[in-house]
Amino acid sequence: MPFSTRRYELLIFDWDGTLMDSTGVIATCIQAASRDMGLPEPTRETASHIIGLGLRQALRTLFPDLPDELHPELAAHYRRHFLARDAEIPLFEGAFQLIDELRAQGYLLAVATGKARMGLRRALDHTGLHAHFHATRTADETVSKPHPAMIEELLDELAVDKSRALMIGDTTHDLEMARNAGVAALAVAYGAHPAEQLERLNPLAVCREFGELAQWLRANG
Repeated sequence: MPFSTRRYELLIFDWDGTLMDSTGVIATCIQAASRDMGLPEPTRETASHIIGLGLRQALRTLFPDLPDELHPELAAHYRRHFLARDAEIPLFEGAFQLIDELRAQGYLLAVATGKARMGLRRALDHTGLHAHFHATRTADETVSKPHPAMIEELLDELAVDKSRALMIGDTTHDLEMARNAGVAALAVAYGAHPAEQLERLNPLAVCREFGELAQWLRANG
């Protein structure tokens, strides 16, 4: 199905929970790391809420009373659990085909993620999507969401006006980052944050399944 007359030049995707079906694994690994440290185990909902933030910011948000000197140990436990499973995490069904189609249609494509650079590189290599994106930003090389730095740096690098860019993400952190950068945002509710939380930030739409995202982009992108 052909895309409509192009409204946007640059499509910026979050990764976890938007393109990759990783929300459950991340939440489970956070819970496991908390048990390793003898910390109160967060609920699945609580652990999912910090997805999208950089790891350091996420863990400090979850465990604000943990002494600073113990946070590196907590992060190491999380990474150990996640690295044991990350190769098995799939893209959402239809995600590779959509990104491939968007690239062929001439869109500029970017990623803005709370992952670290090494983690994003592994994910892109594992999924075969590395060559599909024109630029990427990770939380360990710039300011974490919801600060607008990731989007602003991508706009500068790709020479795109903010009026021609669209942020696509599954968390309120993504939508707040888009708002702070002055770009339009599209929400997906099949990832980390529920639809009612996303709707409060007034995205252009809330897509409840990946297929709805593809349909929206074809009709409105």
